[in-house]
Amino acid sequence: MYEYLPIIFFIVAFILILIGYPVAFTLGGVAVIVGVWIFDVDFFYLLSLRIFGTMQNFVLLGVPLFVFMGMMLEKSGIAEKLLETMALLFGRFKGGLALSVIVVGALLAASTGIVGATVVTMGLISLPTMLKRGYAPALAMGTIAASGTLGQIIPPSVVLVLLASVLNVSVGALFLAAIVPGFCLIGMYMIYVIIYAQLHPNQAPAMPQEEVTHFRNKRFSKEIIQSFLLPLLLIILVLGTIIGGIASPTEAAGIGAMGALILTAYKGKLNKKILGAVTKETLMLTSMVFMILIGATAFSLVFRGLEGDKLFLEMISKSNLGPNGFLILVMIMVFIAGFFIDFIEIIFIVVPIVAPIFSSMGVDLVWVGILLAINLQTSFLTPPFGFALFYLKGVAPPEIKTKQLYIGILPFVVIQIIFLGLLILFPQLLKIF
Repeated sequence: MYEYLPIIFFIVAFILILIGYPVAFTLGGVAVIVGVWIFDVDFFYLLSLRIFGTMQNFVLLGVPLFVFMGMMLEKSGIAEKLLETMALLFGRFKGGLALSVIVVGALLAASTGIVGATVVTMGLISLPTMLKRGYAPALAMGTIAASGTLGQIIPPSVVLVLLASVLNVSVGALFLAAIVPGFCLIGMYMIYVIIYAQLHPNQAPAMPQEEVTHFRNKRFSKEIIQSFLLPLLLIILVLGTIIGGIASPTEAAGIGAMGALILTAYKGKLNKKILGAVTKETLMLTSMVFMILIGATAFSLVFRGLEGDKLFLEMISKSNLGPNGFLILVMIMVFIAGFFIDFIEIIFIVVPIVAPIFSSMGVDLVWVGILLAINLQTSFLTPPFGFALFYLKGVAPPEIKTKQLYIGILPFVVIQIIFLGLLILFPQLLKIF
């Protein structure tokens, strides 16, 4: 019985989360009960040391700073203006609006890394326009939802920061490794839209020529500089300082947060109301992440105290899976878990268990981190609990049906799975730089 206690412990916590109990308190509560039962009151001493050590992690300071940066760009309207400008730039092509949504989704991903903010912003601005221009609802919804999740893989990404912390690898190394896969995924999205527009031109029409001409004749250069180049410079500044070794990820996050403030002030949008709203949202999101982190720390401590990691390693060695077989098993497990629980929960529950096993097998943890990030990206698009679907459905017109949304995101989920398979087969894609 005691031999399988770690598995029972894991299953009980997982079931309670599926039932709907708050994740942070479920992980922490179950861990405390089992910890006191097995290890007596000394468990609290161990737990306090572990939590204190986690909170001293300098890298995690980047989380609230990146969240602040993204929220400031979203609340100030800079993201909205960027989307409008790109739509008119791509407007003369069939499927041009959808292509602009993908490009802006990538740029917002690189500047915010916050899926909810990106999806809601693009849903409010571009969805009515796409529907009015005659776009098929399924294509419009699928493109917006998929583009909004690019923040999971394109650095600077909160997901990559958290994964680096849990896997105990360099954030800079993970950011650098994510650049090529991120661009490849964007390219595959765009190729799909272009092919779709050629096969179904009536469902992805070009914008009227007179609108595009009017835009190009009226303050064209100024709009491009203000709406596109300035946010792009901020992104390059943040990533460049990390990749160039000039600043740590946390210091670069501080640069990004200050840059977003300066951009907002330059646009004349910085005021007490926006600053208060951004600060409040940052506090709420950061508090949620760290509460789950504390609960997961307690869970991980008990699981390892019960020698659950050794039990899993023993089961894997007996099954003769090998590194590749275990990797595929973990990817399938994470993909299925993504249907039911949030990416933060997966990072803090599953990854600490499998990371030591990958390390003992000699598998490159940076490569594993990128695979997990792409896999976790699909969790935002897979029903029934795909958060990007919830966000987009919440701002979509009433006539848009859930079925249309599911049909629209299906090709993008397939693209992600295919790309994940290619990255498993060709890990050298991470080492181009």
